[in-house]
Amino acid sequence: MKNIIEVHQLSKHFQVQKRQRGLAAMVGGLFSRDYRLIKAVDEVTFQIEPGELVGYLGPNGAGKSTTIKMLSGLLVPTSGSIMVNGFLPWKDRRKYVSGIGAVFGQRTTLWWDLPVIESLELLRFIYRIPSDRFHKNLSEFKQMLDMDSFMDIPVRALSLGQRMRADICAALLHDPVLLFFDEPTIGLDVVAKERIRRFIKEINATRGITMLLTTHDLSDVEKLCDRVIIIDHGKLLYDGKLNHLRTRFGGKRRLIVDFAEEYDQVNIDGATVTEHEGLRAMYEFERGTIAASELISRLSQKYRIVDLEVREPDIESTIRRIYEEKLLEV
Repeated sequence: MKNIIEVHQLSKHFQVQKRQRGLAAMVGGLFSRDYRLIKAVDEVTFQIEPGELVGYLGPNGAGKSTTIKMLSGLLVPTSGSIMVNGFLPWKDRRKYVSGIGAVFGQRTTLWWDLPVIESLELLRFIYRIPSDRFHKNLSEFKQMLDMDSFMDIPVRALSLGQRMRADICAALLHDPVLLFFDEPTIGLDVVAKERIRRFIKEINATRGITMLLTTHDLSDVEKLCDRVIIIDHGKLLYDGKLNHLRTRFGGKRRLIVDFAEEYDQVNIDGATVTEHEGLRAMYEFERGTIAASELISRLSQKYRIVDLEVREPDIESTIRRIYEEKLLEV
């Protein structure tokens, strides 16, 4: 299968003027300036196949936004190669952008003072969307995103959740093959986040749109992405399955047990009791040292059990551990 995104040894460097301190240094800076080199993206390589939904992760300043700007044609790389949907993004920009969409959680692509429907109608002409396709897509997205109640309201008067739904609809009207999401659920309440996530997952599955998601809300990643790419200080640290990342770096697993009767001691070989109160106990055990099924078997031989639950470390704590302990340093 031909990749829709091909990135090889991609780099973007910036020269930033050094700050001068003291009056003499400031005066000297008027005649000669010193610069330092910032490697925002440093020899990054990855490929994305059509229909994939990939999480692109990293802390602030890691190089995520710079990468997205190069992928979308806003920045020209310093070195390396990049091909997206058969185009060089910064060179074939007019043709290229007709096949992609972008949703930015902190910025809107809609006209601030116009009603939502008028903004969408304008996009119809900008993208030259055939009337029948425009109305078919609009009808489908309005229903899926529950937009009927605010179609005639100016964008500036929308709630954050409503505006985000309108922006997602706008990004999809022209049937893009590739969609960039930048913080699509930032600032939204739990209900609004879940609605957006369900829509993204359904559109990805039913229409096969390739999606690259950057976010600091790792719940988005857990619920949407099978694959993640992690970048830090411009360097690629990890590219692979989310489950493999959790298995490799997730740390200790937890087993929560509800007993049929109270026991003074609920110790078991292979696990550590971290909490024990009344009929409930919580255990921690090392991944790879003992299987959950073996631990459950040992417990059931010693105690009467009503219910139990195995909990994996959440992805947020896993990613934090990778950064804090520098587990993936290159």
